[in-house]
Amino acid sequence: MNVSDAIAARRSVRGFLDTAVDQAMLREIVVTAARAASGGNIQPWHIDLVSGDSLVELKAIMAAKLAAGETETPGYDIYPREFTAPYRDRTFAVGEGMYGHIGIPRADKAARRQWFARNFQFFGAPAALFCTVDRRMGPPQWSDLGMYLQNVMLLAVEAGLATCPQECWAVYPATIEGFLGTPPERMLFCGMAIGYEDTAEPANRLRTERAPEGEWLSVRT
Repeated sequence: MNVSDAIAARRSVRGFLDTAVDQAMLREIVVTAARAASGGNIQPWHIDLVSGDSLVELKAIMAAKLAAGETETPGYDIYPREFTAPYRDRTFAVGEGMYGHIGIPRADKAARRQWFARNFQFFGAPAALFCTVDRRMGPPQWSDLGMYLQNVMLLAVEAGLATCPQECWAVYPATIEGFLGTPPERMLFCGMAIGYEDTAEPANRLRTERAPEGEWLSVRT
C-alpha cells in the first residue's frame, strides 16, 4: 500500500469488532509514527495505549458517569465559539449524514444522545490511545500532535486496522487524566479508538465529503 492509497482509505470508523489487536503491532505503529514532523524537534506528544482489563475498567467508569449525568469542565473548546459558515455547515452535514445512515431522525434527541454515548465506549474498539501534551505548549506544538496522530492513522490503515480520532474525550479531562495518572503539567488532547472495522455497522457506510479545491486552494505562478 502506498501513501496515497492509505490517505484515500483512512476514515473515522464508528463500529468495531471485538477482535483483539496485537500489542506488538500497536506499539510498532505508535513508535513509527513518531517520525512525524515537529517544529524545532520538540516532539510534544505523549501517548498512552489502553486495552484489555484497563480498557474494560475505563468503559465501565464512563458508562457510570454518563448514566449519572456527571459532567466536567472541558479542557479546551473543541469547536470555535464563533462557529460560522462554511465550517459550521460542514459539521452539520456530516452529523446529519451519519444519523441518516443509522436511522435516527433529528427529532429523536434521546436516541441521538444514546448514540453519542458510544463515543465513550470507543465504539466497541478493543484498543485505544490517549494523547496528552504539556500545558505550556502552544498552537504550533498542537499542530505537531495532529501530524503525529495522522501518521498513526495511516500506519493503522497499512496494518489493516481502523481508527476513530476522538476529541470528545476532552470533555472529561479530570476523569481521563486521573485514570492515566497523567502528571499535572500535562493535559489531555484526545483519544483514538483502534481496532478492526465491523463492516456490518451502518454508521461505517458514511463517507464524508471534502470541500471543492476552489474553496480553499489558491495557486500563483
